[in-house]
Amino acid sequence: MQKTYCHLFFGLSLLAGFTACSDDGASSVADLAELDAYYGSFDSVSTASVNLVLDTIAGPEIVPSPACLAVLPTGEVFVGVDMMGSLGKDPGKGSIVRLVDADNDGTYESHNTFAAVDNPRGIMPVGDKVYVLHTRFEEGAEVASTMDLVVFEDGDGDGVADGPSQPLIENISSPAPLQDRGTDHSTNGIRMGIDGWIYVAVGDFGFHDATDRDGTKLTMLGGGIVRVRPDGTEMEVYTHGTRNIYDVAIDPFMNVYTRGNTNDGGGWNIRFLHHVQSGEYGYPTLFKHFTDEILPALVDVGGGSGVGSYFMDDDRWPARYNHVPMMADWGRNQLYLHRVERDGPGFVQQEEEFIELPQITDIDLDGSGRMFLSAWDGAGYRGSDSKGFVVKVVPEDWSYEAFPDLESATTEELGEMLQARNSVTRFHAQQRLLRAAPEAAATVAWEVAGDERLPLEARVAGVYTYAQITCGEGVDNLVTLTEEARMREFALRALADRKTCLESVPLEPFLTAVTDPNPRVRAAAIVGLGRLGRAEAAETLLAVEVPASVEAPGLDEEGPHATPNADIILPHLAVQSLNKIGAVEATVSAIESNPDLALWALRYMHDTEAVEGLIAAYDATDNAEIKEGILTTLARLYHEEAPYEGDWWWSTRPDTHGPYYKAVDWEGSERIEEFLLREAEAGDRGAFFARLNERNRLELPELGTVEEAQLAEESNVDLDAITSKEGEVGKASIEDVILAMAELEGNPARGEELFTEQGCVACHAIDKGEVQKGPFMGQIGSIMTRDQITESIIKPNASISQGFSTYLVETADNAYVGFVTAESADALTLRDIGGNATELKKEQIKSREELDQSMMPTGLVNGLSMEELASLVTFLERQK
Repeated sequence: MQKTYCHLFFGLSLLAGFTACSDDGASSVADLAELDAYYGSFDSVSTASVNLVLDTIAGPEIVPSPACLAVLPTGEVFVGVDMMGSLGKDPGKGSIVRLVDADNDGTYESHNTFAAVDNPRGIMPVGDKVYVLHTRFEEGAEVASTMDLVVFEDGDGDGVADGPSQPLIENISSPAPLQDRGTDHSTNGIRMGIDGWIYVAVGDFGFHDATDRDGTKLTMLGGGIVRVRPDGTEMEVYTHGTRNIYDVAIDPFMNVYTRGNTNDGGGWNIRFLHHVQSGEYGYPTLFKHFTDEILPALVDVGGGSGVGSYFMDDDRWPARYNHVPMMADWGRNQLYLHRVERDGPGFVQQEEEFIELPQITDIDLDGSGRMFLSAWDGAGYRGSDSKGFVVKVVPEDWSYEAFPDLESATTEELGEMLQARNSVTRFHAQQRLLRAAPEAAATVAWEVAGDERLPLEARVAGVYTYAQITCGEGVDNLVTLTEEARMREFALRALADRKTCLESVPLEPFLTAVTDPNPRVRAAAIVGLGRLGRAEAAETLLAVEVPASVEAPGLDEEGPHATPNADIILPHLAVQSLNKIGAVEATVSAIESNPDLALWALRYMHDTEAVEGLIAAYDATDNAEIKEGILTTLARLYHEEAPYEGDWWWSTRPDTHGPYYKAVDWEGSERIEEFLLREAEAGDRGAFFARLNERNRLELPELGTVEEAQLAEESNVDLDAITSKEGEVGKASIEDVILAMAELEGNPARGEELFTEQGCVACHAIDKGEVQKGPFMGQIGSIMTRDQITESIIKPNASISQGFSTYLVETADNAYVGFVTAESADALTLRDIGGNATELKKEQIKSREELDQSMMPTGLVNGLSMEELASLVTFLERQK
């Protein structure tokens, strides 16, 4: 039976021409033309040359070590000064500095300290509030306690916080790694979307018992995105399985993007990701060897260090630079564009260099279209009081436009601003509407949402504004909007967006939309069903098909974790939603009818009912392929991840074998073991069970093992003999050497020979197929400049690569010095200066101390001529 939804909130009347109200809940078309036109296609990008004007507005005397920045629509710039840096640990070196150009003549004539905070990592100013993510030190403490998301208020408008901040989320970082390393891989940037949520970029320190204002507690092992309402309630995980993401970019249609990297020592490869709500991205335990279980990144672009990000939506900027994610890369000294083109429910991308800035850290825009960028500029891993600056960037033909006074604007005027052709105006107009009289604000927001003449981004802003004002009372109107093909995706997302507003949300529009011709609508419906949490949705979810492209890589093979695969998105989301619903019985029942999806979902259902159901299904079927799938699923279920208490971290080079980092037995393990051993003994499938044993690290000797060839790891390089030589380089100052390197090109072929002759091969690999020892050199040219490469060779202690600090590790019988090349929950591998590896069980280790000195000896190139050193540097510079 079809149901017609035409109820109105506060007696609203639908706009003339708005035809979303219908008796027909089905759709025969996918209206994606406007959305596709918004992003454009790669072959339609303008190639017209556009000049940009860059002006430095503050230097290190005002904003030393700027880790982040954010801007009010009226142009006041808030800069997060962090002279602790990522590895420093001394409190009292951070603040938020406010920069003001009162007459908008381009000169920022005044500045002041808005608030004192340690390690500001993310800033978001909205009205008279400034949201900040930072490290917290207890009064008098010399060691950081945790990190908090807080809000400062400036009610009197004097540009200084009125008093202490109020916490929104406390303890949103794991204390042990934070205290041991500093904010190196901690929780970072924040940004509020048009849906009203604050999105938080969580590094792979993760967090334990993060607590929001309504008492919700969350623990997350590893990195991802968390979101929370601006009042500090309704905290939830948005996506999981990233490494050290620093910020989020959010487009007008609530697509979220990040730029994060992979293991130190493997090139610090940068991956650009499109985050789909509830998605699992797999770092570190799944992204290499269990790629059939994750959503892949859109691309791996090689070495770098992703930091601040922003989605450009401002028609005052040239079309070439508009409607595109902009991603800063600290390691590459570059602001990149990642052009996106829709691909089913996801995207494909193309990277393009945009603005070069030394160790860029962050980006934001104000309401007149001025872009602001912060640059670390060599402030080091522990910050500096003499490095760093902020620039303003505008197109050459840009002219200043005063931002409207939101406080004096009428509700109707705010509705007009909600239709602006830039995201900054729409967002801040929305935030002001949320503080207006609810009935009038809801009327205006609904008019914008329902006006088919308006651009899609304006209507989406109207939908999310209306949903935030009305909560459960606006459900019926939003349901009518699901009848319009162009708006269905966004109406469904708004309906399921807040779990506190779900009580009256009907299931039917979501069930119908799972088979919609628009793949983005199908994704929204599948995610929504998981959020609604109703068991009757399981049957519909279990009808989602798994494509042939979802295939597990071979044993110890690296799967396609950075190759877009639009076809995997919908079944992946269905698996996530089935687990959120807890649909064990229904999923077991679907093993025969849709085994691929059912068995995928059951991999995560650590429930004895699931185990018994799998075993019963195995005994009941004659289908050999299903039997093998059930055995594979049971092997995957044999362990579960150990509870995380925030008292450890997996280091910069964690074990990536998977499927768990700290595997422990659970209630169903014994039954699974009995069944696997029974089946192994009953047949002649020794190789199959051995692969299960190895792939899932079952550690069941009865199942056998797979023999693997081991790479040689010994090195016989006489480093003492090399460093004792003295030549042209050894007699010159480092300044003279760097100047010489700028003049001499060198011979890269000779440089490759010197890479071996000077002992570099003892600790460095060039090819990924080699044993990875010290810092990987195969992409060093994309991470460091020529000057930086030269300095690192001559002064190795000046900048120790992250992940390659030297450690002194003591056991009861011996002491070892080296850097950690691999670490699992139970063991670590230490490599010494000769390149020799030693594996130590953690239970043997008495102490582990990080040393200040690099293990790379000074003087390795002292015996070279300037021309020879130039050859070596050129060889390394070309490794990209």
